[in-house]
Amino acid sequence: MPPTYPLLPVLLLLFLLYADVWSYEAPEDKQDVFAKRDCPAFLTFTNAAYLAGVTVELSCPCKPQQVHSVVWFFRKHLGSSRETRVLTDHLGNKLLDTSHVPHSGDLLSRFSIRLFSLLIFRVGPNDSGIYICGSANKDFFYGYDLDIQEVGTLSFIPRPAPDTLSKTWERRRHGSAQPLFQVFTSFQPWSACDRCGVSGEQVRVGLCYISSRFLHVRYSGTNHTVVSCGSGGVPRAFGLLKQGRVRAKLEVKSCYVTCPTQPRPSSKLLAMMEFFGYSSASQRVKVPVFYLNHPAYSVLVLGCPGAQPNMAVAWDHGSQPIYQSEHLAGGNLSTTTPPRVLIDTGHHLLFKPATIQDSGVYYCWLQGHKAAEIHLLVYAHLGWGQSVMSHPDFPEALKTVLKTYTAMMAVFCLLIFGRAGFRHFTDSAEAHVE
Repeated sequence: MPPTYPLLPVLLLLFLLYADVWSYEAPEDKQDVFAKRDCPAFLTFTNAAYLAGVTVELSCPCKPQQVHSVVWFFRKHLGSSRETRVLTDHLGNKLLDTSHVPHSGDLLSRFSIRLFSLLIFRVGPNDSGIYICGSANKDFFYGYDLDIQEVGTLSFIPRPAPDTLSKTWERRRHGSAQPLFQVFTSFQPWSACDRCGVSGEQVRVGLCYISSRFLHVRYSGTNHTVVSCGSGGVPRAFGLLKQGRVRAKLEVKSCYVTCPTQPRPSSKLLAMMEFFGYSSASQRVKVPVFYLNHPAYSVLVLGCPGAQPNMAVAWDHGSQPIYQSEHLAGGNLSTTTPPRVLIDTGHHLLFKPATIQDSGVYYCWLQGHKAAEIHLLVYAHLGWGQSVMSHPDFPEALKTVLKTYTAMMAVFCLLIFGRAGFRHFTDSAEAHVE
């Protein structure tokens, strides 16, 4: 029989031994972050370019201290001030559940304001424009020049390509050797390998930028002579860019990395676990499990929890990896019929549409580690005006029901005839004995 210990002394001993584990020091008071940065006296628009399909977060880095809530305004690049739209309901909670965001919907149904930042889920080219952080009194604090670019060139390379790869188009003025503008592709660093322990993939994005001395003064970037190709600071005279002929690039390559070993728990934690009867082997890293039900024959978008635009994301259907080189949206630009199951440029797993056969367990990888386990159930759904006979699986279901009914009738008849034969044999035996 194991020894018993008084409860109060044991708790006191544990508190004295492991007080440093649970104790913490409160941080010092810090100055208000908005008090460190003054809003510009002349409103300019900070250029920001993203790939279509990602979730964009626009922060409001400056505002007066007496302002406790902000209002976001949106206007197209070439639109007038009368076409400015207000993107807030003055409550800050327009949409919180990203699973309810449609793949292609109106901007008002795909954004959320959290604290003072504006989040736009699964952005598209139509979301490009001017975003201004202000107040309900139409005071403007900070502005963004958002440029959303779609993938125009997709490359799959077996080995790393030089990071300096870029292409330049020049348009020269008449009678001058100096180019009017230069267009180039700026590649971001390669992402981390999206899986560990198995064959994975890496992705890097190349966005289109333009360098010129004739950009609009109110549109700025890190370099005042460089903005993205879809920026409002590009003069209208540069018709090549305004027509959308220059688009973003995406490159994918294979990779393989080993999974890092899990750090061993501290000696104090091991001693505490041993005291309560637990071993270190019982401590397992669990992946969050999610359950999702979705009607069949409608578009379904699965997102990886916690994923950001610059992170590596991968998907598995059970033990079968879903590689971007085979299921990436726009992977084969020459085909007219895109695949039904694909991965968009925002790392979402897209079903167009979802079928009953898609039901199963899906795993999401984030930065090389499994981040989520999603149990998907796609069920048959009959909408308004639809009949059971119009369902695509109705013939197969009818065959199954008829086969089952035939088998049950055969068993029933066999039992009836067997019982009658048994009674006839018993009655004949009794008559013979008499």
